Amino acid sequence: MKIYRTPTGVNVHSDRRWHSVRDFSFDRLFREREPLRWLRERLTDGGREPRPGELPPPLESQEVWAAGVTYLRSREARMEESEREADVYDRVYDADRPELFFKATAPRVVGQGGEVRIRADSSWNVPEAELAVAVNSYGDIIGYSIGNDMSSRSIEGENPLYLPQAKIYDGSCALGPCLFLAEKPLPPSTKVYLQITRGESEVFSGCARLAQMKRTLQELVEHLYRECSFPNGCYLLTGTGIVPERGFTLASGDVIEINIEPIGTLSNRVA
Repeated sequence: MKIYRTPTGVNVHSDRRWHSVRDFSFDRLFREREPLRWLRERLTDGGREPRPGELPPPLESQEVWAAGVTYLRSREARMEESEREADVYDRVYDADRPELFFKATAPRVVGQGGEVRIRADSSWNVPEAELAVAVNSYGDIIGYSIGNDMSSRSIEGENPLYLPQAKIYDGSCALGPCLFLAEKPLPPSTKVYLQITRGESEVFSGCARLAQMKRTLQELVEHLYRECSFPNGCYLLTGTGIVPERGFTLASGDVIEINIEPIGTLSNRVA
């Protein structure tokens, strides 16, 4: 099932049909032990496919967290940007404990078609195309979405302690276009595609597979939930295996497209 939040309500695509939902809230969904069953009981006729354009992100009060250095390419890029502290990222890649950090509250998240931002005080900015896992209040992965973890690499490269400033700011996170509730885990062969266009030209593209991740999704969730409670669940961005070369930086007006099937495509313009 794919759950789309629209300006006029929630629509669900299931079994090749569109449905509306009665008495729906994302917070209630994330509190359910069996979210698929709970949602099926509330489907009604009359739903419609969302119109092209901007969609709110598929969340309510869920926090968004993120994992770092989960792919080898991410480790290499972080070591490259932080020459004086490169061993920090080398060590965490092989450590028992993963890197986890807070990313955004709902007001700082934009959805499909919304504008992401780059910091005015950063000279090197990139998107990070990531699988987002939806985790209920019990710590169970109930579904998936697509995340863009915008990153100010020049700031983080100065000092690893600047990570919150490099990662957390208005418009620094995009999520969407929907929440894909799945009965089975996504296979390791699942691909994440990233394309960046500037004007009419493609300026970067890349692809990674979930099989390239150093850690499992459940391992990341288990560490996040060890000493943190999430009464209404959360989203966890699971890291990126696609990092543009050192000479590339985003510019205002760039369009970032991230595709993960069977979830869909998340597209955002840089403000």
